[in-house]
Amino acid sequence: QVQLVESGGGLVEPGGSLRLSCAASGISISSSAMGWYRQVPGKQRELVAEINRGYSTTYADSVKGRFTISMDIAKRTVYLQMNRLKPEDSGVYYCTLVRFERYWGQGTQVTVSS
Repeated sequence: QVQLVESGGGLVEPGGSLRLSCAASGISISSSAMGWYRQVPGKQRELVAEINRGYSTTYADSVKGRFTISMDIAKRTVYLQMNRLKPEDSGVYYCTLVRFERYWGQGTQVTVSS
């Protein structure tokens, strides 16, 4: 059974940083694509960043240069380092893994506010 467990969300002031973690169990991540999506009320879930097979990365234009996605294959964990956070970065962040099918974590809330 595949499980994705996110952690690291919280409340941070504009300009601050947070690091999200997503630990996978029940599946090898070395041949998977993993990523982070964000959802705010009334809107569709949107891609923030993804990493494919541990090295190929994609970012939403709004986070390029501020967010970094990385993967520790041995720990089966993907990270999202978020710097210079803005209020518009707020939302529920969901970890996702794709290998033959897509899996989702339960989500972690990120709130950027003064």
